[in-house]
Amino acid sequence: MTKKPFQFPETGPHAIQPRRVRPGYADEHFLSDYRFQAPREDPEFAEVFVYTEKMSYDPGETVEFHGSCNAQSWTISIYRDGAAPEMMHEATGLPGEFTATSSTAYMDGCDWPVLTRWTIPEGTRSGFYRVVSTCLRKDGERFVQHHFFVVRPTAETQQGRLLVMLATGTWTAYNDWGGANHYFGTWGPEKNDGSPILSLKRPWTRGMLWLPKGAARITVDRWPDMGDAPRYPSKEWGYSGGWGQYYAAAGWAQFDRHFVVWAEAQGFKVDIITQTDLHYRPEILDRYTCLATSGHDEYWSWEMRKTVEDFVEKGGGFARFGGNYLWQIRLEEEGSRQVCWKFKAPTQDPYRDGPEKHKLTASWESREVAWPGASTVGVNGCHGMYASWGGFSPRGTRGFTVYRPEHWIFGGTNLRYADIFGHEAQIFGYEVDGLNYTFHQGLPYAVAEPGVPDNIEILAMSPAMLYEYEHQGPGLRYYLYDSDLVGLMGLAPEEGDEARKRYQHGSGMVVGMKRGRGEVITAGSCEWVMGLTRHDIFTETITRNVLDRFTAE
Repeated sequence: MTKKPFQFPETGPHAIQPRRVRPGYADEHFLSDYRFQAPREDPEFAEVFVYTEKMSYDPGETVEFHGSCNAQSWTISIYRDGAAPEMMHEATGLPGEFTATSSTAYMDGCDWPVLTRWTIPEGTRSGFYRVVSTCLRKDGERFVQHHFFVVRPTAETQQGRLLVMLATGTWTAYNDWGGANHYFGTWGPEKNDGSPILSLKRPWTRGMLWLPKGAARITVDRWPDMGDAPRYPSKEWGYSGGWGQYYAAAGWAQFDRHFVVWAEAQGFKVDIITQTDLHYRPEILDRYTCLATSGHDEYWSWEMRKTVEDFVEKGGGFARFGGNYLWQIRLEEEGSRQVCWKFKAPTQDPYRDGPEKHKLTASWESREVAWPGASTVGVNGCHGMYASWGGFSPRGTRGFTVYRPEHWIFGGTNLRYADIFGHEAQIFGYEVDGLNYTFHQGLPYAVAEPGVPDNIEILAMSPAMLYEYEHQGPGLRYYLYDSDLVGLMGLAPEEGDEARKRYQHGSGMVVGMKRGRGEVITAGSCEWVMGLTRHDIFTETITRNVLDRFTAE
């Protein structure tokens, strides 16, 4: 029997919601463009949303899909996404059942009933399983919503020695579905602030799990001409198409998927877990020699970091192809709730004066937490930050300059000192990680500071910025200005201009570091994955060198 060619269930028209605001929210809450996705709950506009109790499951477990649908019927499709997508389950003609959504669903969860179930067959291989729910509107257009779950590897289904961890803590931080994320929304007494508490029992905002080919990225596509206005491609593209305000900042579609698809296409046997698995099931790592992550991995818990450090100490290889290692989070209620008070943590986080104040949800480099990310990944988020968009060096190199070409990660590349790689694929941005550094005889070295290991090798780097360098002109409008810099200046022991100087100029780095019997390689840039998707031979070779070494028998 000839196998039916795989067809993506996303194919077809998508319902566009240009102003995705639920009735009942006062317009004054949106003076700062607080757009978010939530059900319209309009009988004339058919829609369906689903979520799952957990992000990951074992083969043999039953996945329950909680949902709300105001159409007469709806359809669900589940497929394993990757280099060779595989349809796993489809059900049509499911009866619609509408349940109202509370105004605080972003924090409390949706509390919808179970509309359908699927039992994962025994022996199902690990991977990212996309859930596509659709229903028809009266005009014949389909409303399409995406969800996901991960099938964890077991001792019986493990495929190899490479374990990929999805940056789901960062996905959650940017998911504004229902009214808020950690950045903006309708939380607080004035209903105009980001929420420090986010529920996982809700859908994902549009664009985080699936995007059409050609969706804009945060980085600009070309160098601007002299005097050009600053550009924010993802904001422009997202607003015009009804995508989530932060669709390009985090998620499977924009980052992690690129790495997984490339690795599978290269022949690597990829097993997948979420950050929640790393937090609650650290023993999963015992069966692997390489843990890899990619894209935008900004949010980690104390437990996640401790697990990775222990893994490397015992001989594991940690391959981090991502950027922006910045915030500590806490997971509560078995992982169904994420907490991060960020800049409010020193005054509002309930842990600030308790016995576990080291788990305060502030920056890793804050004086309260005092556990810089360099201890785990070799670089720090606060000494990196932004590049290649807006007023953040939009005419920068877009790639990394090589300083130690003799290091094993450059094997077979023929790269030399001072060569630049990855610039054509634009692998440097939009957020990057670095260190305070100095040069000696033409080579960069990490400055000795608390929490920075003394054996870090800076292999390649490029400059970055923590504020938008503004050029004034008619019609010019900037996005962040120096707001993040002002917030992070509170980390500095100095005040005023001296605190500003400490953080305003940063860098993105590729570094290597031994730890115990293991090793860490970090390519500290969110956009590293573009070197894989756009087939930059240098980026691909370096990535393959790292994975080959860390998965060798």
